[in-house]
Amino acid sequence: MSVASWFLALFYPLCGTVGAAGVPAPGVVDFSHLHLRGHSEFLAAPAGFVPAPGLVIPIYNVAPADLFAQVQNVAALQPRTYPLDLEPQSRQAAWVIRSPVGNFPDVVEVAVLPEPGGRSGVVFYAHAVYGASDYGVNRKHVLRWLKDLQMKVAE
Repeated sequence: MSVASWFLALFYPLCGTVGAAGVPAPGVVDFSHLHLRGHSEFLAAPAGFVPAPGLVIPIYNVAPADLFAQVQNVAALQPRTYPLDLEPQSRQAAWVIRSPVGNFPDVVEVAVLPEPGGRSGVVFYAHAVYGASDYGVNRKHVLRWLKDLQMKVAE
């Protein structure tokens, strides 16, 4: 951890922790009842999802259990990303992503949804722990994960 992280920890305590330490685990989340706060979060989900996502993503021709495994594989390849919570019975998981400067934590929560015909949808909800604006960082996290997931599913 850098000197800047230790200094920031005086004001933002989680900047002084490592990995997912200190970040509360979300547990099982009812994503359909999210109360979106604004500029420090990003939601991507299939068409028709409520609340309306910032990005509509396709339904995958993959069984829910397989897609959930692929999401976990994608997460494991992301830089500065640490497991926070895993709820396999609900096909939900969460990870902490640390910023390269300041060690600020963001959280990416994912739920895989069963769709008709053995297909699957996925919900990505990325949000900052600190701050009223994330300068588009959480949108970038989700876009990178979606790109990597698309490549994994195509394999």
